[in-house]
Amino acid sequence: MTTIKKVGFIGIGSMGSPMAGHLLKAGFDVTVYDIRPEAVRAFTGQHGGRSAASLVEVAHGADAVITMLPDHKVVRKVVLGEGSENCVAAALAKQSIVIDMSTCDPAGTRSLAEALKPRGIEVLDAPVMGGVIFAKDATLDIMVGGGPALVERCRPLLQAMGRNIIHCGGVGTAHALKALANYVNACALINVIEAMTIGKRFGLDTGMMAEALTTMCAGRNHPVQKKVVPHVLTRRYGTGMAMGFIAKDVRIAVDTAKSIGAFAPLGERVSELWSAAVEKLGFDLDQTEIVRYWEDATGVRL
Repeated sequence: MTTIKKVGFIGIGSMGSPMAGHLLKAGFDVTVYDIRPEAVRAFTGQHGGRSAASLVEVAHGADAVITMLPDHKVVRKVVLGEGSENCVAAALAKQSIVIDMSTCDPAGTRSLAEALKPRGIEVLDAPVMGGVIFAKDATLDIMVGGGPALVERCRPLLQAMGRNIIHCGGVGTAHALKALANYVNACALINVIEAMTIGKRFGLDTGMMAEALTTMCAGRNHPVQKKVVPHVLTRRYGTGMAMGFIAKDVRIAVDTAKSIGAFAPLGERVSELWSAAVEKLGFDLDQTEIVRYWEDATGVRL
């Protein structure tokens, strides 16, 4: 496979601009495009590179085109045109690559790959974790979905923008993992806010709770590191805490919230799930064996 040298970059926003800038610094030949001409002018004024007046122009002669756009619908329209001749696919040659670094629906990504396959154009999904600060200092974590050979071909490009390249599997898998990671983070944020508002209403100090919860729930005590990896994935189930006791503790937290009139919708649902798992599987099983409740429901074994 040919080495990637010429790159088109579509979406020069707060994330895309520094990312494309790092590609220029790494020696890639970069042409940028954005629906906002002022964003393109600002980029070339700060970083250099070339600007394109159309999607066809940004893709013409490119070995790879990177998209950093709002969602999979916009990406599909930009790449395939959807009735317009001004699109990326109209100018890309065979063996070129569309690298979608947006956060998109993985089903849409697979559909895009299928649509481009007859043209000999490959698709890589490569969403990022980390905000603008990480984009600016090239320390993004980049998840990648695509065939191993394609990922290796694109690795120098991705390494110019991030610190960690995680190959997730086939096309679409990186977009799936990105959405799931944000889902976990979103749940955790609500979980902490809910717990701290209950505690505050009960009379606990906010700063003290934040420090205590960091010690008790984050870092080495995070459920992924302390429970999922050593006990769920290995099927050891050896934390020493019975499932029934966890269900009891969650119920105490929810009852406390109710007793003081605090808002705890997440806690109520979590309590229901733990109680249902205990009723189905047994009080004395290790807490990590709650995974069986999900495995029984989905037919998926972790």
